[in-house]
Amino acid sequence: MATIAVTESNFNEIADQQGIVLLDFWASWCGPCRTFGPIFEKASAKHDDITFGKIDTEAERGLAAGFEITSIPTVMAIRDGIVVFAQPGALPEPALEDLIRQVRALDMDAIRKEISDDIDAGRAAGPEDGSRP
Repeated sequence: MATIAVTESNFNEIADQQGIVLLDFWASWCGPCRTFGPIFEKASAKHDDITFGKIDTEAERGLAAGFEITSIPTVMAIRDGIVVFAQPGALPEPALEDLIRQVRALDMDAIRKEISDDIDAGRAAGPEDGSRP
């Protein structure tokens, strides 16, 4: 599957879907982003069950600010609508493949329970209304 352009207008639709979504926060002027881009594209062709999206931080400043992106490229993994990973830096191909393997292996029931427990205990962070950027 080819990568898709993620914008403020389609972000929630993409991020809330079931399954895995990998996002690449990038900019055209960023050297490491240009190095990571082909690695991300190659993975998107290899894993057709995963949605691969690219967020141009210059065009989508609101999304970048909402996720507090301060360094690019930043890779974010969302599974079943929950952000499970975010890290700045261009990943080499083996590291991206390992990330995909780890995200696939997550016990999402345990993660949802942990989030629920945090909310019940008042430890959850985020907007009061539960909205996203």
